[in-house]
Amino acid sequence: MTVPGEKIALFIDGANLYATAKSLGFDIDYKKLLVEFRSRGYLLRAFYYTAVIEDQEYSSIRPLIDWLDYNGYSVVTKATKEFVDQTGRRKIKGNMDIELAVDAMEIAGTIDHMVLFSGDGDFRSLVEAVQRKGVRVTVISTISTQPPMIADELRRQADIFTDIVTLQGKIGRDPAERAAREARGPRDIGGGVNEPGQHTPQFLQRPPVPQRAGAADDEFED
Repeated sequence: MTVPGEKIALFIDGANLYATAKSLGFDIDYKKLLVEFRSRGYLLRAFYYTAVIEDQEYSSIRPLIDWLDYNGYSVVTKATKEFVDQTGRRKIKGNMDIELAVDAMEIAGTIDHMVLFSGDGDFRSLVEAVQRKGVRVTVISTISTQPPMIADELRRQADIFTDIVTLQGKIGRDPAERAAREARGPRDIGGGVNEPGQHTPQFLQRPPVPQRAGAADDEFED
């Protein structure tokens, strides 16, 4: 997957990765994820992208964002936007594709290998553009769900596709640890920063797939 000594940059589509891991029934351990890719080469940067609902008194994803920011990740956020569609449904829009694409193009000249954690087909053109700059691209998602979490066009464009199932033992939380954590309830670690995965905002709990008829009035859109 990687070449020893090559410069690597990670690009994590937070909502998409969460939905993928949830569909497979495990939690991402972001500390393990960083250690794993640092062992594969020179990890120049690890970007994490997520939208936040800023008008809430408490943002449930804030503990995770703070932990990532203090533990080796470059966190990129922006406020979600609310709108009402033609059917009168309230929707929340929080697309981070542009931010991720801009950062990828800016850093492409200084890396050898881009690792994209997302299955969003909208990134196919970005992957192609980065490849034209001589950068190898690995896309990490899954085809182990029904339907697959990765768009076929993105999978075809990638130099390497890695099913995240094969990484579960290296970047996933220990199921026993998860069960023990759920039994004892929320707790603080490391100076009051809640453990990653402990709090997930409501809008991230919806997989990035079209809603079926009869869905709730409030919906989250990419």
